[in-house]
Amino acid sequence: MKLVQTLVVRDEADIVDAQIAYHLNAGVDFVIASDHESLDGTTDILESYVRAGHLLRIPVAGPVREAEWRTHMARLAATDHAADWVINTDADEFWIPRRGSIKEILSAVPQSYGVLWALSRHFVPRTGADEFFADRMTVRVSSDAAMSDPTSPYRPHAKVAHRADSQISVGHGSHTAFSARFRQLPNWHPIEVFHFPFRTQEQYERKGARRAHGDKPLGQYVKAYQAQVEGRIPERFRSLVVDEATLARGEAAGLLVVDTRLRDALCDLRNGRGNDRRAVGYSQEFEVAVAGEGAALRDADLVRVLRSVDGLRARVDAVERRGWGRRRQSPE
Repeated sequence: MKLVQTLVVRDEADIVDAQIAYHLNAGVDFVIASDHESLDGTTDILESYVRAGHLLRIPVAGPVREAEWRTHMARLAATDHAADWVINTDADEFWIPRRGSIKEILSAVPQSYGVLWALSRHFVPRTGADEFFADRMTVRVSSDAAMSDPTSPYRPHAKVAHRADSQISVGHGSHTAFSARFRQLPNWHPIEVFHFPFRTQEQYERKGARRAHGDKPLGQYVKAYQAQVEGRIPERFRSLVVDEATLARGEAAGLLVVDTRLRDALCDLRNGRGNDRRAVGYSQEFEVAVAGEGAALRDADLVRVLRSVDGLRARVDAVERRGWGRRRQSPE
């Protein structure tokens, strides 16, 4: 099996090297990266992997066209790089198999199925911004209930993997993929995506200000931009940081979990002990927790659908109030 990873990145020099190194060690054979006007050293990191023969860098500029970029890379994986499977990632995401290896999991998928989802696990900022992010950020959110706050960065969601398909369409954020060739395999999440969206105050401010003006300005980025305009970035970022007291309360309530799997995997890589990373076994309690978070994801997806329906209803009502609907129905 040939496994290709796609990547959309902009100014993520603090994490992108570890992200690519981890996935190449975990079984990815090649990386296709869209580099959107990076200025912080990210481009130099990508080019080092280009020279090593592991990566194709595609410079992109101008307004964000994320779904277009992701679809282009996914199709290139099929047409130009002989991929069998494709995983679609951001620089702050790490695909962690729950059993075996990524390739073993994908090889087990019945041939008629070709689209599946990995469950995202969100890690929270901690104190000690000068430390390597994975050494510092070992606490993740764990909730078996959907969050209704559309501005929360920790809402449940999933990331898509798919068989190589020259006609595949990948949606914004790589949360969806559409293929005429392969059936979708929902509600099975054999891989987790460890997500580190906000790592330092400076990175939080930069990312929020930029993404608030992107092609899909999510509430969490709009809130960061508003805080920047009002001079409240330090206050806003501190509200996201988990200190020891907050961690203790979160663990007692079952809302926060200490998880060192990525830290340990990257430590092995730095010390020359890396190999095709396989997941370790988990207890029954862990499996129950994953099942609960999968249920929370389904609840969250239902909330998103209802929000979309409400938005569509409001637009239809606006059209009807302008009289277009009545004119269209009038006899000629």
